[in-house]
Order: sequence, then C-alpha cells, then structure tokens
Amino acid sequence: QVQLVESGGGLVQPGGFLRLSCAASGSFFSINAMGWYRQAPGKQRELVADISRRHVTNYADSVKGRFTISRDNAKNTVYLQMNSLKPEDTAVYYCNAEVRPSYSGSYSLYWGQGTQVTVSS
Repeated sequence: QVQLVESGGGLVQPGGFLRLSCAASGSFFSINAMGWYRQAPGKQRELVADISRRHVTNYADSVKGRFTISRDNAKNTVYLQMNSLKPEDTAVYYCNAEVRPSYSGSYSLYWGQGTQVTVSS
C-alpha cells in the first residue's frame, strides 16, 4: 500500500511564501514522476508543476518564476516552494506520484489527500 502525505499548507498574506512537502510511504519498488496539482472552489483540478525522476521540471504558466518544484529521491519526497503568493493561488493542493509497486509491476498514479493554501490579507 502506497500513501502520499502532504504538509505545509496554511494561511498567508499576498506576497508571502509557503513550502509544501509530500512524502511517499509504504512498500514499492520505485517512483517515476511526481507533481503538484491544485483545485480552487468551482474550478477543475489543474497542474501546477511536475518533476521527473531525473529532475526535469514543468510548470503551469501562471506559476512560472514564482514556484519551484524539487524532489529528494532518497526520501521519496517532493516539495513545492511557493513565493510571491497571490489570492488566485488559493486552492487545495494535491501531490501525485507514478509508483511502481514491484520490479515486475507497472506504474500506477497515486494521490495525496490535499492541503489547503489560502492567500488573503
């Protein structure tokens, strides 16, 4: 069983910063890509950023230059450093990971439970 547990959300003023973390735990063989998505009230879930196992990154246009995704493969953890936060960044943030449970198995996509980020004065 694979679990992704997010932490680091909260309330911050516009222009502030937060750092989200997402750690994978359980029994598995390897993790491929990891990413962060967000969902604001009344909107669809959207990609924020993702990162390959070799640290190739991809960002949504709305967060380029403000957010940085990184990962620690030894800790099976992905991070999202969010700077210059705006009210429109308010959403529930979810991490995901492509996980292979065994050497002979195929990759499956797992999701965390989500963490609330609220940007407001």
